[in-house]
Amino acid sequence: MAVMKVLEIMANSEKSWEDAVKNAVKTAAKSVKNIKSVYVKDQTANIEGDNITDYRVIVKITFQVDA
Repeated sequence: MAVMKVLEIMANSEKSWEDAVKNAVKTAAKSVKNIKSVYVKDQTANIEGDNITDYRVIVKITFQVDA
């Protein structure tokens, strides 16, 4: 039986929400091993004038704990 943990983190990107999710996974992978999935909990964006300047996500990253 595998033991899984969930880590909730925020990440951002100037390109897109998809890129923000990729940034979240890449950053988490620096200190967390055995990442199995990512769930996008929330998406927001910052706006200046009529332009989106920053895409932000809150994600839940599931990883397997070594027993």
